[in-house]
Amino acid sequence: MPAQAPIAAELARLFLRYPIRWIAPALLCAVGATAYACLKPATWEASLTLAVRAEASGNSLTPGQFRDLSAMKTLQETLLEIAKSRGVLTEALRAVGPPPNAALVAGTAWPTPQDVDDFSDALKIVPPKGTEFGSTEVFYLKVQDKSADRACALAGAVADQMLSRFAKMRDDKAGSMVQELGKAVDISRAQRDESVRELGSFESRVGGDLAELRSLEQVGSGDGGVRKLTIELESELRQAEQAVRNLRELLDLLEPAQSEPTRLLATPNRLLESQPSLRRLKEGLVDAQLRTSQLLGNMSTQHPLVRAAIDAEGEVRSRLHAELTAAVTGIETELGPAEALVNDRQARLTKARARLDYLASLRAEYSSLNAETQSRTRQLEQAEKQLVDARAAQAGAAATSLVSRIDSPTAGSRPLGPGKSTIVGAGCCGGLLLGAGLLLLTVTPPTRPAAPSSSSEPRTLTTVSAAAA
Repeated sequence: MPAQAPIAAELARLFLRYPIRWIAPALLCAVGATAYACLKPATWEASLTLAVRAEASGNSLTPGQFRDLSAMKTLQETLLEIAKSRGVLTEALRAVGPPPNAALVAGTAWPTPQDVDDFSDALKIVPPKGTEFGSTEVFYLKVQDKSADRACALAGAVADQMLSRFAKMRDDKAGSMVQELGKAVDISRAQRDESVRELGSFESRVGGDLAELRSLEQVGSGDGGVRKLTIELESELRQAEQAVRNLRELLDLLEPAQSEPTRLLATPNRLLESQPSLRRLKEGLVDAQLRTSQLLGNMSTQHPLVRAAIDAEGEVRSRLHAELTAAVTGIETELGPAEALVNDRQARLTKARARLDYLASLRAEYSSLNAETQSRTRQLEQAEKQLVDARAAQAGAAATSLVSRIDSPTAGSRPLGPGKSTIVGAGCCGGLLLGAGLLLLTVTPPTRPAAPSSSSEPRTLTTVSAAAA
């Protein structure tokens, strides 16, 4: 063959020249693939769709909805672990029974540990396609077996055992919580009752001042009945003391004026507001003196008008003197009750302040006892609410299930894996590739001839192939 012939043509010549080297491996692979396709048992996968929900009791959100995705993921992971437990797998295999034509060893109970391990490998719980486990409420329980009917039966048996074990776990968990919370409620109630007894004993000791003490404890500003009474007494005491001071000051001015009535003219009018007669006589004396002075400016002292004015002034003075005596007597009479009123208001104010001081000394202790009683009451209410939720969960564990079956187990219309024709075709293709590889490994591959030189004759690919043969 000339040196310029294509390599593909030379390879074809090799395949035609050495047919046994590639036909034998191809036939062996084809026969093996055909035998495997005929003898290989079909594997069926049954799928059961399940949906979960949250517990209705104790859920602050909408009943039956999860608080967040982590809670739903936790529940689904719990179901996965329960389904994979040996107890569930063993009971499911025992419920369905051994497969047909199974070779059982005499004296060995079904299922054996190896059967349980194999079944664990054939069981899986997966989320819907395109989602992560725990992101949706729906998930799938899938079981593989040689028989489609048995795969469906195993899937249903696993679901039954899983739901039964999960319900028992919920019941046991709720039962332990009920016992624990029952003791917590008893302790909280005992503590609350003790605080109530202490508070009642303290209030009995306070007696009639309880309302005032509660006012001090609730308001904190002391704006209660005793405080109001104290404010009123302080106001009355100030008024009484002011009245006593006015009477004493007026008495100190009127007593010297008895011997010299003209001194009354220097008395302030505010002090004479309680003595209207003295005030009018004082004004009359001033008017009489002015009139006498005016007449003396134009007339002599012997003039009848002057003498009449002097007599009138004297008459006013005498009446003023008599009125001063009566006023002093009246002021002295008023001064006693005024001082007694001051003493009474002072005594009552002292008593009210002492009462306030006593209540103030009790307020801290009363506030502490009241706060402790309220706190223990809230703790008891919370414990009782939790106990009710736990009892509801315990009742719901036996009556309802958090896992629902959406449909019955189905195995589909075709088994898993490639079909027989696909296996045979793949075996033939693999055999051809294997034969071609062996041919190229055992025969020197064709190469392009080197450029001809003057010192050697050109060599052909046919010569190389013949030498290699």
